[in-house]
Parts: sequence; C-alpha cells; structure tokens
Amino acid sequence: MPVSSSPPRPPPHRLELVIDFINTLDMEEGTDELASVDGLARWLEAHELLRGRDAGVEVGEVDRRRAIGLREALRSLGAGHGGGLADPQAAGELEHVAERGQLSVRFREDGSATFEPRESGFAGALAKLLVPIAEASRDGTWQRVKVCRSGDCQWAFYDHSRNRSGVWCDMAVCGNRTKVRAYRRRGAVDSDQIRTSA
Repeated sequence: MPVSSSPPRPPPHRLELVIDFINTLDMEEGTDELASVDGLARWLEAHELLRGRDAGVEVGEVDRRRAIGLREALRSLGAGHGGGLADPQAAGELEHVAERGQLSVRFREDGSATFEPRESGFAGALAKLLVPIAEASRDGTWQRVKVCRSGDCQWAFYDHSRNRSGVWCDMAVCGNRTKVRAYRRRGAVDSDQIRTSA
C-alpha cells in the first residue's frame, strides 16, 4: 500500500469508511482482514457498524461471503470511476445489500433527511456501508472514489485532483512502476521488430 508524504483532507460524507472497507484486501501485502468470520466481526465492530443493540451479533460464513461480494462490487465500481471496466453486476450487488438492510430515507424533526437501514444485525451493518455512497452520489463525490489502475495494487483512494484525473493511489510509486513496465514492454516490442526486419 503506497503512502503519500502529506496526508490529504478526508473525503466527504464518511467515504473513508467505504475506502477502508475496500482496502480490507491488501494485494501488495497479501493480507485480507475478511479472511475469517472473526476478522469480519472485528472490522465491523472497530468501525462501529455493529454496536449498541447489534454489539455481539453472531456473524457467520454466509455473512462473510456477502461482505466479500459487496467489497468486490465496490472495488469494481471504483475501477470504473478510474476509467476501467466495472462489472455490470456490481450495482445490483449494492441494491441487494440495500434491500436486505432495508436502507431508507429517514426524516429528522427539522425536516432534514438521512439514509438509515431499518434492519438491525449484520444486514443493517452492511447496509450502513452504503449510506456514505448514497449521500455522496447526490453531489458527485462518490465518483471520486477510485481503485488504483496498477493490477498488483488495486488500492482504493479518494481522487482529490481538481479535474478528477487521478488514476493511481500514489503517482510516485504505482504510477511510476506502471510507466516503467509499459516502457520496458515497448522496448521489447521495438527490439523484436528490429530483429525481424534485419
């Protein structure tokens, strides 16, 4: 996972929660916080998605597979935001999670609206991950959550660039590495062409 020298301001609408969830799988380090049911439960509790009446809710293997399905759908959409191809099934996965958690609009006494799951337990915890996305979709900031183009990284990040042109989580590391690979591939193709034409 590349680390920038100066930490940027946090993304709006608690999108950092969604980014952290996608990044539970660290391809460079070869670690997965959701590799076990206990790991999933720890992550949900640490991020306060299972708390209050939901604290201590039993999380099972089916739940773990659903969490991974959501994570990979979010990763796919983030790749799409960065100009890659998103899985056409990804948005449907988010809809299933929203339906299971009964994610709906709730109105406060002052008339302002917020999104909240009506379902408790694991279904509600997973649906809470969609709240920042629903809120950020209204002002277009959800599209700034991207996945690094480097195939061996795929780290989720928030694109702070003015023109929304960021494609790597860290230009100095992943961007440079990708450019060097492309340069070497071109060099290999050029040398092959020289050999065949000689």
